[in-house]
Amino acid sequence: MTDSQHCTGLIIRAQSGFFTVLNAQTDSTVTCQLRGRLKQGRREGDIAAVGDIVQFTLLPDGNGVIDEILPRKSEIMRLDPRPQGEYRQVLLANPDQAVFVFACAHPAPKLRMLDRFLVIAEKQEIPAVIVANKVDLVGLDAARELFGLYEPLGYRVIYTSVKQRLGLDELHEALRDKRSALAGPSGVGKSSLMNAIQPGLGIAVGEVSHFIKKGTHTTNFRQLHRLTVGGWVADAPGWKSLALWDTQPEEIDAYFPELRGLVAECQFSDCTHTHEPGCAVLAAVKERRIRPERYDSYLRLKTGQE
Repeated sequence: MTDSQHCTGLIIRAQSGFFTVLNAQTDSTVTCQLRGRLKQGRREGDIAAVGDIVQFTLLPDGNGVIDEILPRKSEIMRLDPRPQGEYRQVLLANPDQAVFVFACAHPAPKLRMLDRFLVIAEKQEIPAVIVANKVDLVGLDAARELFGLYEPLGYRVIYTSVKQRLGLDELHEALRDKRSALAGPSGVGKSSLMNAIQPGLGIAVGEVSHFIKKGTHTTNFRQLHRLTVGGWVADAPGWKSLALWDTQPEEIDAYFPELRGLVAECQFSDCTHTHEPGCAVLAAVKERRIRPERYDSYLRLKTGQE
């Protein structure tokens, strides 16, 4: 090859300033770096991230230079505190959905953590899918008792068990042709689920998660894993450290589907939904149209409690 070529591609891995880009024209990968002009000026966040669509120049030596990052339709981001100020770290660019995996038992489901994840997904306008795993440990009826409260709120809940081969086809279809961010506490069986869906996938996902946990908060190693049915999965262990950093307390009710339609019905426009007369939210809690545990999660998030 004697001449440079201009190409379009997808960033599928990012580490220490090097990006692995899948060339859309050839379906082959190219190791790229950012062109110098993209790095000029004060950086307030990641210029390029896994999931970005980029235009790059393929050089004669087989490497590439990223010339342009196309606009993102969505992103999962967190703030990384640094001496010079807060830095916007992008966990995944252009996700189609977030897939939250929680176990029915061993470990016990942390539903307040799930509620926090859902609020972040709502705020970042990313559709969420809930996976209730290890159903074999409690039975399907008990699993539905635990996680069934999310379905009337509009969230899709998939009940899975690798041991019983339950829900694996449904999860496989939910991932098909989508770019999915996978998140959940440790020990819930994410790797086993991914291996059951596609042999070897769980091992790859687990390696990324382990690497990030062993590193520091500045470690930047993200990777998309390709699904044979179409689509991509990215492990997102950093989701647990995402903060509602730019969210005012009075905004939180907008991210609870069962609350946001009631706020306008409150007697007072500045209602805090904690004690006021004529509060539509408190009335809904009393009538159990809002589950007490969800209301408790709402109050905790609103007051900054974990």
